[in-house]
Amino acid sequence: MTNRDRLLGLAVVVLWGLNFLAIRVGLDHFRPFFFAALRFAVIAVPVLIFIPRPRVPWRWLLLYGVGFGILQFAFLFSAMRAGMPTGLSSLVLQSSAPFTVLLGAVFLRERLRGVRLLGIAVAMAGMAVIGWDRSHQAALLPLILTLLAGLGWAFGNLGSRMAAAHAAGVNPLHLTLWMTVVPPLPMFALSAVVEGPATGLRDLADSFSARGWPAYAALAYIVLLGTIAGSGLWTYLMSRYPAGTVAPLSLMVPVVGIGASWAFLHEHPSAVSLVGAAIVIAGAFTATSARAAKSANSAPEPVPAPSPRLIPAEPAPRLAEV
Repeated sequence: MTNRDRLLGLAVVVLWGLNFLAIRVGLDHFRPFFFAALRFAVIAVPVLIFIPRPRVPWRWLLLYGVGFGILQFAFLFSAMRAGMPTGLSSLVLQSSAPFTVLLGAVFLRERLRGVRLLGIAVAMAGMAVIGWDRSHQAALLPLILTLLAGLGWAFGNLGSRMAAAHAAGVNPLHLTLWMTVVPPLPMFALSAVVEGPATGLRDLADSFSARGWPAYAALAYIVLLGTIAGSGLWTYLMSRYPAGTVAPLSLMVPVVGIGASWAFLHEHPSAVSLVGAAIVIAGAFTATSARAAKSANSAPEPVPAPSPRLIPAEPAPRLAEV
């Protein structure tokens, strides 16, 4: 990887790590389901008008949108609204990596080698350490909700991979943008049922006050920088290098998320949680880069993007994009 592309990768890490601060600011004003729906609706409207739909089967596009857009953010935003620390959320969401590997083995019949199984076991041990620490300091429910968010994201990963595999020449960025079309209506309906039919609209009206501008600034950051700029740069890097070379960069996102939360929100994770975080990152890195380490010596970088007609036998899952 060239130095310029390394800098682009680090830029994505910073954008996605700070994205969790923007989510926290938004959730201080909006209810979680309404905020999730609003986040995707702002992108979905121009996508429907200007971006042609990728020629992929609807079932895989729906699985991508339901897993990544609905399940992930319904659970993540609910967890953070219920008290899950912002920095710790960025870490626990990394559970999507071992979940994706396991779901790939179950549904796509991908082989699990010993090193990957070891990485998954290590990551789960780290989650157990964090869960044990949380159970002694605060409610365990927000942690469980965040783990469910990671599981939802893993199902979304399967949908995106199957969609790309069943379409020739699909533009990955167009696929990501069209995924945003799926969540808004179900999330607005869920908000109306759970949070009240008029609650989200009242929050939206109140946001036009002098106190509401931070919520709009947070929404703008999430849409423009966190989603469009971050995902665009990530897609560019994934098109130039093997997935196993790029994916481990995202393991630095929790470092930025925890550091920014420490600096700006005065969140002070316990020493036990930090130890658990280090264990999770080590396990996720092992689980997602084992195959890449084996092939690194046999293929120069950068490499051409693989044909979208094929599914790699053991692809490295996408991590920590929010």
